Amino acid sequence: MFRKFLKGVLVVSAALIALSYTFGYSYLFKGIRETYLRGETGSNINDGTYFSSHTVAKGQSIPWEKDSAYNKNALPKALVEDLKKSKTASFLVIKNGRLLHEEYWDGYNQNSKTNSFSMAKAVTVMLVGKAIEQKKIKGFDEKFSAFFQNYDNVQFGKYLTLNNLAEMEAGLNWNEDYNNPFLPNAKAYYGKSLEEAVLLRGFKDQPGTKFEYQSGATQLLGFALRKSVNKTIAEYASDNLWQPLGMEQNAEWNTDDFGMEKTFCCLNSSSRDFAKLGQLFLNDGKFNGKQILNSNFIEEMRTPTKLSKEAYGMGLWINNDSSIKHYYFRGIYGQYIIIIPEKQMIIVRTGMDKRETFDEKHRPKQVELYVDEVVKNYN
Repeated sequence: MFRKFLKGVLVVSAALIALSYTFGYSYLFKGIRETYLRGETGSNINDGTYFSSHTVAKGQSIPWEKDSAYNKNALPKALVEDLKKSKTASFLVIKNGRLLHEEYWDGYNQNSKTNSFSMAKAVTVMLVGKAIEQKKIKGFDEKFSAFFQNYDNVQFGKYLTLNNLAEMEAGLNWNEDYNNPFLPNAKAYYGKSLEEAVLLRGFKDQPGTKFEYQSGATQLLGFALRKSVNKTIAEYASDNLWQPLGMEQNAEWNTDDFGMEKTFCCLNSSSRDFAKLGQLFLNDGKFNGKQILNSNFIEEMRTPTKLSKEAYGMGLWINNDSSIKHYYFRGIYGQYIIIIPEKQMIIVRTGMDKRETFDEKHRPKQVELYVDEVVKNYN
């Protein structure tokens, strides 16, 4: 009896495995292995080591200069309690170009590298801007079909521009859902091939007519970038960001099984180095007296679009509705590089905040809390 039962289980299992491969869901097995079998319930800031990656190599390191008041003024108790409850890994405050406060929890430290998640979207846009400056790409108005000619034959595909992708106005057939394993985010994150997961999605709206945040848009931007620079995106990021900014550590950018970077996410770096990306915006594209990114392009990135109801620019979330205006890189579970121009401040927060709440423009409310508390404490 038991042998018959076991045989039945094996037959059903074999059938399910065969069906999963037939219908393109084989990535689910990797998802299960890298989550539940590791004691997790989903993606995690420590996922970087479980995926293949390319190194974003640093050059000569230029460490942060510490402020004379470095770590002398503790964060407000209520904020610390909130940070602990939200499983914060790091919280850094930069003011006037100096490291003012730095705190870590749960075994993380200044050398820990964590997953950027969607903060990488802004980095991808930055690199496309650099490629335009270097005349490797004509401009953000260039059609995506100039890189992938078959898009001329896809409904709405011939209208798609790099600008549509950067501003989240692509109109892709893409439902941005991080919890449903059968939807494209999971396939892009855990799957073997980003081309299979993203390039074949098609459209549901004409590009440029609607704002809808879609990870697939930034991945398409990454495909165009990769085709233009004739090197891996990690190498290009090393040449144009990591080395010029004097980053303290190499970063790792996770890839699919064919070596394509997941440009919608998955740049694993330290919080100190993430902070330098924020400082670059605060300095209008300059670092150490050198113009790393064009200042006009920096301004384009942080200018909110009408279709987003003034909440999103190019890879960046923007809050000009707040009493203290700010904009930021944002990744799921509360990965933030927050830039506060009028106070010459940057906040970096990393961790696993699964209780995020949002305002009417789908901006996380926690960001405004961080800005208010930090400015009040260190003004």
